[in-house]
Amino acid sequence: MEGILTAAEWEALGLSLRVALVAVLADLPFAFAAGLLLARCRFPGKPLVDGLVHLPLVLPPVALGYLLLVSFGTRAPLGAFLLNTFGMRFVFSWTGAALASAILTFPFQVRAIRLSLEAETPGLAEAAETLGAGFWDRLVSLHLPLAAPGILAGAVTAFAACLGEFGAIITFVSNIPGETRTIPLAIYTAIQTPGGEQAAARLAALSIVLALAGLILADWVSRRMRAFVGQ
Repeated sequence: MEGILTAAEWEALGLSLRVALVAVLADLPFAFAAGLLLARCRFPGKPLVDGLVHLPLVLPPVALGYLLLVSFGTRAPLGAFLLNTFGMRFVFSWTGAALASAILTFPFQVRAIRLSLEAETPGLAEAAETLGAGFWDRLVSLHLPLAAPGILAGAVTAFAACLGEFGAIITFVSNIPGETRTIPLAIYTAIQTPGGEQAAARLAALSIVLALAGLILADWVSRRMRAFVGQ
């Protein structure tokens, strides 16, 4: 296995997987809450909330990285507070890469969950409420099972998208070997290095395989879960 990638490339792969996993898991409860809110509730300003949730899809990743840098930098008010109070430092750390990835891929999970909830049979929640089911009963027994296909498919899609994130990460946490150098940053480094074409080609091929596997897995999970829930 060591002959396929170099030690530094395996390190970049491992870091990418860790960043993506933490980003997806951190997003999940907030994505479900946002998806449930947008799918089941009507309130003033809903289009604005919807737009803010999906803003990372159209915002340049470099711009998001800059906003994170001026917000969570060690000299920024929020960043200094977190560092001095809780010892949490996001800038120039892999946790910052996870934060940037989580924000950028948040809409993928929200949209998938929202679509699953909107496919719910009209009046089902109201019928459960009239039978005495409270909010938490409806959440656990109705909304969560129906949202399961979207939750899993959205999580897999977001995970695959995290593996390809570049702009926000390099802007916010820089390109530090062993700390923030994920696969996309390792490709960038190889391109900038004389004689690094083969390394860049290997990592690019690995990125294609991971992205394609993620998309296929997301589609398979979605179809399997919908079939299971429909039984």
